[in-house]
Amino acid sequence: MVRSDARENRARILDAAREALAADGSTSMNQIAQRAGVGPGTLYRNFPTREALLLAVYQDEVARIIGTVPDLLGRMPPLEALRHWTTDLVEAMRRKHGLGDALGPGAHQAINEQSYGPVVAAITQLLDAGKKDASIREDADPGDFLQLSGALWRAPSTPEDRAPRMLALILDGLRAHR
Repeated sequence: MVRSDARENRARILDAAREALAADGSTSMNQIAQRAGVGPGTLYRNFPTREALLLAVYQDEVARIIGTVPDLLGRMPPLEALRHWTTDLVEAMRRKHGLGDALGPGAHQAINEQSYGPVVAAITQLLDAGKKDASIREDADPGDFLQLSGALWRAPSTPEDRAPRMLALILDGLRAHR
């Protein structure tokens, strides 16, 4: 069992790393430790390498996004919940792709393998809610949706960001025909 102070240190490190790396992808491990208010030994005990820290930040973000599904479905219709959820996922994927050279091919593969199942399960939950209320077509497939939405985070994030228009087209294709 992990002590509560160890859990708190780990959470502070992840929060500090997320913020620091979003501002500057070349932030050092020592700068992250200082920002988290922990010593370098505590940082390296939790994350022995920079890559381990980056993977943990990404996995924490994916878990957070997946965890928003019940709240979104409780507050809005399924198609709107799917729009909000996908927009959040796109931003996370863009940040992950922004890590670029910091992660080797093995780390990218590990991320994809670890997150695929939970992400597809979250999409399934959103699609099933829409199928239940007849707002989403019965043949909507979570794997297809994930593959299509992959184009969204690869679209350049520029002032004329095409991702929202592309997402609108994808969601329009999911609508059940009444």
